[in-house]
Amino acid sequence: MVSNKGGKFGFVYRSRQSVYRALRRKGMPKSRAARISNEGVTRAGRSAMGRKAARTRQRRGR
Repeated sequence: MVSNKGGKFGFVYRSRQSVYRALRRKGMPKSRAARISNEGVTRAGRSAMGRKAARTRQRRGR
């Protein structure tokens, strides 16, 4: 199970732990996976991530 203890043990919100695990399966470092998964806890955070992803895709010509 993903740690939700905090401090040196790291922290990922319970509702976002499946996202964290998926990112880890793709080979992402723990700190980066936690940062991304925790960003999407609120709807505003998910919307911001979607807008950023759209900009990235557009810039790369996809």
